[in-house]
Amino acid sequence: MKFLDQAKIYVKSGDGGKGCIAFRREKYIEFGGPNGGDGGKGGSVYFEAVENLNTLIDFRYQQHFKAPRGQHGMGSEMSGAKGEDIIIKVPVGTEILAEDGQTILKDMIIPHERFLIAKGGDGGRGNMRFKTSTNQAPRYAEPGWPGEEKWVWLKLKIIADVGLIGFPNAGKSTFLAAMTRARPKIADYPFTTLYPNLGVMWIDQREVILADIPGLIEGAHEGTGLGDRFLKHIERCSAFLHIIDALSDDVVAAYQTIRKELELYKESLLEKPQVIVLNKIDSIDSQDLSKKVKALEKLTKQKVFTMSAVSHIGLDEVSRELLKYVKIKSVQPEENLKIQEKETKPWSPLD
Repeated sequence: MKFLDQAKIYVKSGDGGKGCIAFRREKYIEFGGPNGGDGGKGGSVYFEAVENLNTLIDFRYQQHFKAPRGQHGMGSEMSGAKGEDIIIKVPVGTEILAEDGQTILKDMIIPHERFLIAKGGDGGRGNMRFKTSTNQAPRYAEPGWPGEEKWVWLKLKIIADVGLIGFPNAGKSTFLAAMTRARPKIADYPFTTLYPNLGVMWIDQREVILADIPGLIEGAHEGTGLGDRFLKHIERCSAFLHIIDALSDDVVAAYQTIRKELELYKESLLEKPQVIVLNKIDSIDSQDLSKKVKALEKLTKQKVFTMSAVSHIGLDEVSRELLKYVKIKSVQPEENLKIQEKETKPWSPLD
């Protein structure tokens, strides 16, 4: 499945049905009069956050979503049927923005949450609604009210506990593959990771979701390399795992470069806790490793961990350190997650 984290779609709710102009004419019925029914309400358009989606690829093949209109009113005081609602399913963590791409309308971060994006138009009133003592035979009915229509942007921001950051080829994907069942592409050249990868790590019977984004280089905020396009996927993370290649000539410069790119993208990212680790320690002399660890600790004023993701050295220590910054998830009973369905189940174009 191709990863897609941004899409622009068109939504339109249904128009309301027209009110009916009708009169009661039956033989041997003494009192006739107007009996035109009301038009039905148009269908509305909702967004629903679901947990089993992790990409917006469905919206590459369908960009227009239109709810059906309400039926027109009929004689004998019969109202038109309501148009069915449309429910558009999006991954948890999807931001819904206005057409300008800046105004956030809704942030879908709660599973099974629904958001009304376009309300259906009300149906027009039939002529029986306008009967008065001075106007006993009105020949007027309201047209249905039009529905809402708009273009909106969908932008997916992955919800993960820990974001993996660092230079290309630092070993982020190798760590993800070693600690989870994810199978990202791993090779001995930079920019192997082209799209974010997610994995679930279990440590001490606790679940931790890891997000591996493509590597950053100097000038990423200006679009160099893969740019900072995927940095939005770690905005929601509780902490960062900053992986630095121990074979780098200057690990301090490598650390400062990544931190600078985070600051230029969004300064608030620097406030998140981070775990710093030197990777590939099985390929470096212990004396050189000790110097690089001390240099980083002097700069960052915090402990620097060491590991080898390939040889599985030091992984448990790093993982347990990450647990300190991960919020404990509350497990809710299944019955609390069930949604009260309507009497008529809305049709979803993405079912």
